[in-house]
Amino acid sequence: MRTTLTLDDDVAALLARTQKARKAAQKTIVNEGLRHGLKQLLAPAQRRKRFATKPVELGRCLAGNLDDVAEVLAVAEGENFQ
Repeated sequence: MRTTLTLDDDVAALLARTQKARKAAQKTIVNEGLRHGLKQLLAPAQRRKRFATKPVELGRCLAGNLDDVAEVLAVAEGENFQ
């Protein structure tokens, strides 16, 4: 089947780079890429493994009031913060 495709610049660059690296015809690279990509698009989505973070006890807050930025910086960096 013959068809005309308009490729985005990034896709055309990848195509040219792949063609040069594999030393294959443009037609071959396009057909292989489409086969591979279309199979992935039609495949059912893989379930992702659930990720959970583990809680860690950090102890008490060293700065009295976290709403007061100046106080937090004074505790964290010493009184000479700027």
